[in-house]
Amino acid sequence: MNMNHIDIDYPENKAECYRVIHEQLKSLLENETNVIPNLSNTSALLYNSLKDINWAGFYLTSGTGLLLGPFQGKPACIRIPWGKGVCGSAASLGKTVVVPDVHKFPGHIACDPNSRSEIVVPIIIEDKTAGVLDIDSPIPDRFDDDDKKGLEEVVRLLSEGCTWSQVQAYPDFVH
Repeated sequence: MNMNHIDIDYPENKAECYRVIHEQLKSLLENETNVIPNLSNTSALLYNSLKDINWAGFYLTSGTGLLLGPFQGKPACIRIPWGKGVCGSAASLGKTVVVPDVHKFPGHIACDPNSRSEIVVPIIIEDKTAGVLDIDSPIPDRFDDDDKKGLEEVVRLLSEGCTWSQVQAYPDFVH
C-alpha cells in the first residue's frame, strides 16, 4: 500500500510552487491508475498547496453536460450544461479559460458567491473532452500564465497517469 504524506511549505514563487506540486502529483499517481482516487487526491493537493483559492475540483463529462466529480471546498453545482458557465465553455471549446472577474463573464454559474476569478482546464482524452479541472478564487485576477501552464501540466499528468476507461461517464465523452 502506497501511503503518501505531503505536508510542506510551498514556495512563494508560482513556477517553483507548481514544480513542487507536479513532483508530489507524480508520487501520488505512482502505482495507482484509478481515476476517482487520483482526482480526489489531486483536488486535495491543489486546494492545500495553492494560495488564495476557495475551490479546487473536477467535473466529468456525462450526457449533455458536466457532472460534479471529486473536489475540495464548499458544496458545488452538481450538473453544468455543455457550453454554459466557465466550466461548460472550457469543456466545449477544449481549451483553458481564465476569467479575471467572474461577474463579467456572460452566463457565469455562481456556485460560491465568494468566488471572483476562475481558471478551467479541459481534460482531453483521445481527442474528446473527458472533463475539466476547475479552480476558483475569492481574489479578482488571481490566475495568470504561470497558473495556466502549471495546471495544464497537472491535467497532462492525470491524462497520462489514469485509466480513463474506468470512469462510468467515459462512453459519454464528446468532441
